[in-house]
Amino acid sequence: MTIQATDAVLLDIHERMVRIRIFEEEAGKLMENGKVPGALHLYVGQEAVAAGVMAHLEDTDHITSTHRGHGHVVAKGGQFNEMYAELYGKAAGYCKGRGGSMHICNMEIGMLGANGIVGGGIPIAMGAAFSKKFRKTKEVAASFFGDGASNEGSFHEAANMAALYKLPLILVCENNGFGEYTRQDNHQAIVDVADRAAGYGMPGVVVDGMDAIAVYEAAGEAVARARNGEGPTLLECKTYRFYDHVGVRGMGLSYRTDEEVENWKQRDPIKLLEEKLIEQGISTKRKINALHKRVREEAMAGIKFAEDSPLPDPDGLLEDVYYVQA
Repeated sequence: MTIQATDAVLLDIHERMVRIRIFEEEAGKLMENGKVPGALHLYVGQEAVAAGVMAHLEDTDHITSTHRGHGHVVAKGGQFNEMYAELYGKAAGYCKGRGGSMHICNMEIGMLGANGIVGGGIPIAMGAAFSKKFRKTKEVAASFFGDGASNEGSFHEAANMAALYKLPLILVCENNGFGEYTRQDNHQAIVDVADRAAGYGMPGVVVDGMDAIAVYEAAGEAVARARNGEGPTLLECKTYRFYDHVGVRGMGLSYRTDEEVENWKQRDPIKLLEEKLIEQGISTKRKINALHKRVREEAMAGIKFAEDSPLPDPDGLLEDVYYVQA
């Protein structure tokens, strides 16, 4: 099965990527300037993965994310006002300011949550996929995680169950080459995480995660398999984060060289797609610049909205908190 992107789809993917990039650039500035509480794990450089996969999903399809989850929320349809408000810890945020960066979610668009626990979102997505099969829908679930998470038991248990019951799950490994500050070859004996799919009887696909079109095509096949009841796919996208593990400048740890980062930036996924859009006559430099300007203005408006929004009322501390009594 060959999934090819139309001009309209390519423009949609491009806009999702630009929205992620600009949201993250401005969020990074907020963290560096001490405007938002806590640490932000930025998605800059990996935009092709979220945009390429999410272009196939509807609001009724569910996803789970990682500590680096802003990009997934934006690509799934998250709005800047509510997202920035959440980063600020404001009541107008998607989680009323209680989730912050690493736990942002929005059920209305099918975002089951970012997760600060490495590999923590994978079994949640598997559960969502189980529900969809049980209810006999054509919906799917997708879980985004890194190379390091594929070492966790949560990945292997979820992959095993998904394959056993042919659940409509897409396991998206965003392999950016590092588990936090540890290179992949220092924590895994394999080169391709996708090789692990064979142990569970599901397809394992490796794709260039800097090429949005390649991601879209590979994700399309995986989503189609899931919707048709053929079971899960492990999709490994080879990508790279341009900023540090935390924030822009990180903690000053020397675990990769400036030359390595610059070499990867030469394959900036947004620039690569923009070159193709212009070359194929799908867009123009003027239209692309106008999009960047419009999205930047939206981001600045979102930040102002967040700054002007009230903090949560302390008297509501126990709202939305519950327990189940046995």
